[in-house]
Amino acid sequence: MGCASIAYGSDLAQRPMEGPAITVLVVSPNGRLQQRLRERLAHPRWQMNEAGSGAEAFEYLHEGASELLLLDPLLPDLEPSEFSALVAERFPDTQVMTLHQHTGKLVLGTTSPTPLSAELAALLQDEGEECTSESSAEQASLHTIQTGSVEGIPGVVGTSQPMRRVYELTRLVARRDATVLITGQSGTGKDLIAQAVHLLSPREKKPLVVINCAAIPESLLEAELFGYTKGAFTGAVQSRIGRIHAAHGGTLFLDEIGDMPLSLQSKILRFLEQGEVQRIGGTDNLKVDVRVVAATNAPLKTLVEQKLFREDLYYRLAIFPIQLPPLRARTGDVALLAQSFVKRFCPHAKLTVAALELLEKHEWPGNVRELRNVLERASILVAGERQILPHHILL
Repeated sequence: MGCASIAYGSDLAQRPMEGPAITVLVVSPNGRLQQRLRERLAHPRWQMNEAGSGAEAFEYLHEGASELLLLDPLLPDLEPSEFSALVAERFPDTQVMTLHQHTGKLVLGTTSPTPLSAELAALLQDEGEECTSESSAEQASLHTIQTGSVEGIPGVVGTSQPMRRVYELTRLVARRDATVLITGQSGTGKDLIAQAVHLLSPREKKPLVVINCAAIPESLLEAELFGYTKGAFTGAVQSRIGRIHAAHGGTLFLDEIGDMPLSLQSKILRFLEQGEVQRIGGTDNLKVDVRVVAATNAPLKTLVEQKLFREDLYYRLAIFPIQLPPLRARTGDVALLAQSFVKRFCPHAKLTVAALELLEKHEWPGNVRELRNVLERASILVAGERQILPHHILL
């Protein structure tokens, strides 16, 4: 079903191509590959843009539509299968085709042939370059992540299908340096996923620096993030590095990013794009190597529409989104979570069937945090008894 089976006449590549201009986005860190395509697509019919990573590609796609996306599987920041799945979800009108060099020739593959892909394949064949389809296994991986037996992640309890998806995405992105945006209602455990991304990454032995953007006054947040020089403001009796610099080599977790003041968002965006920070009162740009994970329970897209959150920062953060389900969507995990909390708070007592049934019927608007609080309270009420009964469960 790949492009090798597309029928096109031998004269197609010889005819001048007509029709509206086609925008092609080439996503590859390979400069030679980009140069070859630039030469092959030097025709008014084809408008070529280039991106060196998955992050840069998403920036292009959000700025304007691209009919075709030629993907080099050797991306520096994202797995090609997950990148393709994200493009299919966010930009369904963009066709993704894999592209790489093999024995000196361009190898092009697509799982969904169209007239455009056939036209491009014919153009590449004009110089004897081959067009092959991906294997059936590779085709499947472009559109779905296989689920089934998925290994859990540190500190997180649950075996429901929604959580298995979260585990797989977390393990997938942890190996890369892509920016991660964790979303979900308050109390779903976004901080645990952020910690897991760090612990499962090559940066695990380096610092994990956490800053809650909602807990620090706006007047102090910039100094906390970027640091300051001696005398930069009243009270700055000595120079200090910021949290970003303190995370050098490791991971910076920006919790409650939706509460970050607009005045700071442009500086965070610059740091993300340039990998540099400038302390308050300083003139030197300090290079830092930091992987960023952000989390929020706020609807960032709505905040963008309301001009309360920068659109370009949103798309820069949301390179790899992970959505945490509310507890009511993973009811099969209530028993496991309850048992783990009982073991932590009251190891001498057991949760009775009647008490567990009461827990499983509750809607849990406060999510896992609410369940934790209920069982911590029950562990106090049970005192020296050996069983946690329904009257110990205060909802």
